[in-house]
Formats: sequence, structure tokens, C-alpha cells
Amino acid sequence: MERFRIGIATSAWDKVAWDLVREISQNFQIDFVFVSREEGETHFGDLMIRNVRAAGLPLITFSSLRFKPELRKSDRGVWRLEHDREVMKLLPPVDLIVLVGYMWWFGKEMCQEKTAINLHPAKPTGPKGTYREVIWQLIRERARETGVMMHLVTPELDRGPVITFCRFPIRGGSFDPFWQEMQKRLEKESLEEIAGKEGEADPLFAVIRRQGVAREFPLILWTIKILAEKRIKIENGKVIDSQGRVLEGGYDLTKEIDAAVGRNRRRKRKKSRKETRS
Repeated sequence: MERFRIGIATSAWDKVAWDLVREISQNFQIDFVFVSREEGETHFGDLMIRNVRAAGLPLITFSSLRFKPELRKSDRGVWRLEHDREVMKLLPPVDLIVLVGYMWWFGKEMCQEKTAINLHPAKPTGPKGTYREVIWQLIRERARETGVMMHLVTPELDRGPVITFCRFPIRGGSFDPFWQEMQKRLEKESLEEIAGKEGEADPLFAVIRRQGVAREFPLILWTIKILAEKRIKIENGKVIDSQGRVLEGGYDLTKEIDAAVGRNRRRKRKKSRKETRS
């Protein structure tokens, strides 16, 4: 059977980006890692480049920051088109590109030429935006659940068809004390004031974020797995199941992701006990 070819594109925002690249490469054969940085630009960009080289992964670098900066300021639409054309010249053909903290939107030509998927930290019907915006919106709406999804990259940010997703509750059990504390605070100050003062350190924000992050890596790996196994396919901008039916709402991986999160927690507890004994 012909090998499923995978590329990774990243802007190396933080160490987590490398952690994810490493995790993907340990589970799948990677045809390239494209870094939209060059050496000497950023700390985490340099870290990514060093680690990719040390791991023996095929590396492609291109400085998006240095590419026609004046054009980027004057006409971002034209800049994106020219930028994407330069990038496409560098990337070998693959079946799938996984975006890992890639900061540049794909334009229309890039989306027509390449099949790329990206993670969004909400369920399909959830809020748009960054994880910070998503979580504060969930708190504002007093949502009962949230999730994580993988979607097809399109020129419209976070608007591509949903490929896979998982859900998890953010009410009940250990969540309730955090919601109760938030309600007490809201009697004295607005949510905007709390968000501005506490940011990601807010206890309710932090516990929702931890639960989401715990599901991000497993969801990405599971999504690549079922695409590689052709349990679902991406054809003409649509997600198709193995029977040829269009999956309008994406493939629900909640059960698989919950199991993966449970295994990871048990593994961490076991490691912690070993470290304590030693």
C-alpha cells in the first residue's frame, strides 16, 4: 500500500510546538518540517530548527517575517498571495500538511494546491478565535461543555469543514468549585475586569485550559491516523467517510480521546510514584 505522506508547517511560537512535532514524528514518518523562521530570528524558532535537525527530520526554512515586509504593510492580500507562491515552491508534494502553531493564513491558491489541517480549541459549534478568546467566551456564556476540533484549512480563519472533534464537560464534579468562585467574583467586578487582571492565571480559565490541552495532542494524532488509514478522506473540500458519505459535522472521536487522556494520566501518576521512590 502506498505510504501516506505527511508534512508539518510551524512558526515555532513556543516549546509546545516542538513537543508536538516530536510526538507526530515518533508516530508517523514525516516528509518535511517547514519552519516559517530562519536562524537568528526568534528563540523558539532557533530551538525548533536545532531540534528538527538533531532528530534527523527533513527541514525546510523560510523567513515569512523577512519576506517583502513593506508589501505586507501596504497590501496584505497581495503579500499573502506572493508569500504563498514562494512557500509552495519549497514544499514537496504530500497527502497532508499538519499546521502546528503556523501563524500565516493560507490563501486561496495555497488551499487549492495543498490539503492542510489545523487544530481549533473548541467544539464545532463553539466560539472562534484564539484559545484565550474561546475560554473567556465559554465563561461568559456559562457553557456546560466545550471541546477540541481539527478542521480543513481554508482562506477564512477557523471556518474550514470540521474533520474530527471531541467534547468534554466543564460543569459538575471538580469544575463546580471554580464556577462558584467565579460567580462570587462577578458580584463585585465584571468579567472583563477579571480577565484583564487575572488572564490565564484565573483558576476557572486554567482548569478549562488544562482539560483542553490534555486532548489536543491525542486528537491530532488520532486525526492523522484515521486519515492515513482512509477511514475518512478529504475530497474537494469535503470530509468523506469510508462509505463515501459526507460528514457534515466531522468525525466524533470523544471516546477515543477520553481513553487516551486516561492512559496519559495513569502514565504520569506511575512516573511520579517512581520518581518519588527514587
